[in-house]
Amino acid sequence: MRSRKLASMLRRLFHTVAITARAVARAVLRPRDLALENLALRQQVASLAAKPHPRPDRFDRVFWSLLASLWPSWPHSLAFVQPATVIRWHRAGFRLFWRFKSRRHGRPPIDDDLRILITRLATENPTWGAPRIHGELLKLGFAVAQTTVAKYMPKRSPTPASPSPTWSTFLKLHLDGAVGIDFFDIPTATFDVLRGFAILDHTRRKLLHLGVTKHPTAEWTANQLRQAFDFADPPRLLFRDRDSIYGSTFTGTVSALGIQEVISAPHSPWQNPFAERVIGSIRRDLLDHVIVLNERHATKLLREYQSAYYNSSRTHLGLDKDTPEPRPVQPPNPNDVILGFPILGGLHHRYERRAAA
Repeated sequence: MRSRKLASMLRRLFHTVAITARAVARAVLRPRDLALENLALRQQVASLAAKPHPRPDRFDRVFWSLLASLWPSWPHSLAFVQPATVIRWHRAGFRLFWRFKSRRHGRPPIDDDLRILITRLATENPTWGAPRIHGELLKLGFAVAQTTVAKYMPKRSPTPASPSPTWSTFLKLHLDGAVGIDFFDIPTATFDVLRGFAILDHTRRKLLHLGVTKHPTAEWTANQLRQAFDFADPPRLLFRDRDSIYGSTFTGTVSALGIQEVISAPHSPWQNPFAERVIGSIRRDLLDHVIVLNERHATKLLREYQSAYYNSSRTHLGLDKDTPEPRPVQPPNPNDVILGFPILGGLHHRYERRAAA
């Protein structure tokens, strides 16, 4: 009887010592090991909570195979399977990897360097689709089809077609000498809302002017027109909506410049499609990825977007993959290297050929 009590006491003592030793070891763990242990435990809890009858799925196998290759102490935090099971998963993944890598399907349709470049452009510019990357490659002298570019990059959802082909035909017939204007909202870090104002040339899809203000008025809007247009050579037509900001002062300025206004019907933004489209581009290319601090910060960002990216670097679908300010094609040269020049802090890039050093 005494031996049983002694054995029970020894077991409890050893269990207490083991728990204490583990707690001390965790206390002196490096931050990296502690973070990995926390990640491992959270993954197991999430996996067990998500399934009524917990069984390791593909994600669990991949997760623990990768964790085992990065963290030497992974078996101590594993609870829902045996360490040998993870080793078996890792070996199975190893076989699949080399089976995939050793496949042979004949000669690849394009060079490996070009495939790497397509991946690089798609990675460095996550908002670019296949047409935009294809236009950039054409400017670098690569004779490759857009469908090939799409094959080697993540798929993008197609852009919806225009709902009014009749109005679109009218606009195409009046592109020369026409501009479109519109306002757009710019949220700030302090939860204020600034108002941006865009003036777009329809002929070359060129941004003529971008302005920002917190309190737009008819006088301020008319002044934006004076800054954008030369009195000696103003556009013929100005497309706009029925925003109440366009008051008598604005209308008088437009008339003094000799411009005819084309006002869209109520609730018909598609009648000013080019201005609507460029505002969407400004959002997707810039505003959706930054936190604007104030009016001065917004003005600086929009001016850099206009001059350094949109007008001179960004290829346009409506211009046969050219830029609003025409960009020369750089013919291929085996001695050249392709360099990426960051724009807007690396949000976008412009690629050019340079002679290898």
